[in-house]
Amino acid sequence: MSAAMRSRKSRTLFALWLLEMAALMLAVFLAAHLRFLDDPEGHALFSEWLGLRAGLVGLAVTGAMAAFGLYQVHVRHKWVDLVLRMLLSFAFGGIALLVLYYVVPLVYIGRGVLALALTLGFVVLLLGRVLLSRLVSSDALRRRVLVLGAGQRAELINQRLRRKSDRQSFVIVGFLPFPGQDVLVSEGVLEVDGASLLDRVDRLQVDEIVVAADERRGAMPMDQMLACAQRGVAVTDLSSFFEREAGIVKMQVADPSWLVFSGGFDHSMPRRLSKRFFDLASALVLLAIAWPAMLVVAICVWLESGAPILYRQTRVGQGGRQFDLFKFRSMRTDAEADGVARWAKAGDDRTTRVGRFIRLTRLDELPQLFNIIRGDMSFVGPRPERPQFVDMLDQELRYYSVRHSVKPGLTGWAQLRYPYGASVRDAEEKLKFDLFYVKNHGLLFDLMILLQTVEVVVFQRGSR
Repeated sequence: MSAAMRSRKSRTLFALWLLEMAALMLAVFLAAHLRFLDDPEGHALFSEWLGLRAGLVGLAVTGAMAAFGLYQVHVRHKWVDLVLRMLLSFAFGGIALLVLYYVVPLVYIGRGVLALALTLGFVVLLLGRVLLSRLVSSDALRRRVLVLGAGQRAELINQRLRRKSDRQSFVIVGFLPFPGQDVLVSEGVLEVDGASLLDRVDRLQVDEIVVAADERRGAMPMDQMLACAQRGVAVTDLSSFFEREAGIVKMQVADPSWLVFSGGFDHSMPRRLSKRFFDLASALVLLAIAWPAMLVVAICVWLESGAPILYRQTRVGQGGRQFDLFKFRSMRTDAEADGVARWAKAGDDRTTRVGRFIRLTRLDELPQLFNIIRGDMSFVGPRPERPQFVDMLDQELRYYSVRHSVKPGLTGWAQLRYPYGASVRDAEEKLKFDLFYVKNHGLLFDLMILLQTVEVVVFQRGSR
């Protein structure tokens, strides 16, 4: 994804956050006005710090909304799912505010004002999301895309982005086949009237051209593409299109030159320092919160099946270096007595009763906080795999080694977007998201992934 595309998506999310922050703050002001409708003196006294109080309400609720996946670019929620996530966001945001009010009483706004503000905010934000969804799904507001090519690569768009929810930001106006190349897309969407590319762009009111030729040598109408670009029509490589619209690196179409020249892979000193600070801060805060639960889990593991309580397993980290990963033991002590590494699977009969519960709730992974503090792992990154699986997947999957250019993580983009991997096919699907993260990682992206991990834990997605 180009820097311009990333910047545009960031600006869109930031604008949505600002609008919803403003709506929540207005809800607090309106709630205060209604609460003190017959008491102007009380309202004047209450309003002295109302801006700060309203801002804290907005931050708490929108932070909870981010945690429940309501600021994800590449995910569209069904209506029931949206309402449930909104309800949970306001509930958790309200709880966070009550804790804050207990710690800092000066920012307390009162139960009546808070309840009324949350109710008003919920109604306004839900209606706003419904209206925004209607507007975004309108063809008039979606980018009009013309695909250059109608063969194998072009058909990948129909295969990977076939649902209406996958195309909420764009509409494909046609596929333009290249002479002498295979045509695999449906004839009903082909552009074969013999007009020039420039004339087609004008007639179809194209906003963007996606280049999806199976063979580029000698087939690309570069002069006409340049003329289109000069008129403000975006010209995008298919790999960048998938990266932007699906949040993945499509390995069938990504070649080494695209990986080299498409940007990303930030390993500058500021980025390394900010990531390490983020890792330490996140790990220490979570450890301070979770240590009672970790103590209970340790006692339960010991009572059911004795020692060892912690399980050490060799994993592959940044640069291919191996390290010992710590987890609470969830399997029998003889689970791999023959020394053969096996994928974890649903309903794995090697797990203990306590093990099944701590896997489902992800409590078994909390000791990895010590790996983060030691520097073996980051809080956010690709999932660390065992050396046996890495050796196999390096042979099976193109670009698999690229994921080792960053530290592995306790959570990550692939863990959010794809369920638990237990096969080469699953590993290939997750690699698309891992490569997207490796190319586009940054402090804001890490923070969003960290917040959205709450959603994974609460809804128990991907646990085995």
